[in-house]
Amino acid sequence: MTFCLLIVAKAPVPGFAKTRLCPPATPEQAAEIAAASLLDTLDAALRTPDARVVVAMTGDLGKAARGMEIATALRKADVISQRGEGFDIRLVNAHTDAPRPGEPVLQIGMDTPQVTPALLAAAANRSEDSVLGPAEDGGWWALGLKDPLHAKALAGVPMSRDDTGRQTLRALADVGLHPGQLPTLSDVDTIADARRVAEVAPHGRFARAVAEVR
Repeated sequence: MTFCLLIVAKAPVPGFAKTRLCPPATPEQAAEIAAASLLDTLDAALRTPDARVVVAMTGDLGKAARGMEIATALRKADVISQRGEGFDIRLVNAHTDAPRPGEPVLQIGMDTPQVTPALLAAAANRSEDSVLGPAEDGGWWALGLKDPLHAKALAGVPMSRDDTGRQTLRALADVGLHPGQLPTLSDVDTIADARRVAEVAPHGRFARAVAEVR
């Protein structure tokens, strides 16, 4: 059975992408790191068995680092636009817009380039009604829903905080779900995060982009 592998992403425009990497990274280097992260994530997603990859995009790829390379990679996926005010509402809408009837959704971001096809396939094939992948900073890197309509539970959950993971689990439980836990991963907020993730996945574009920051 196929599933919708939903990647929520934004164009890595210098000055707007991964600004917490600066310094020591320059805005251009930070955007290159973000672009490399998205491209490595796309590679893993597109190699995942039974996955129909959908990318919910925002931002101007024409101004982005590696914009043409990203645009070429996106031709292998279905691309939709993010819509709504606030990241929580954009997530809700993406879960509504991305899947075909009857498709479960596994949603990830572009900040965990260390993901592998095996990890994504295992997460999608869990038996629970939902799964959540915790991030080391207290957020989460993956959300799986057998019924994507349950993503409405995300409305009102504060994002990008150290309690986002706990609040998301509570919101899912409040609508009657029993989420299973996926492995904990580090996403990329700071240069220390980036270097730690590059050590885990040393052979991709991401590690090469991080190595350019001195």
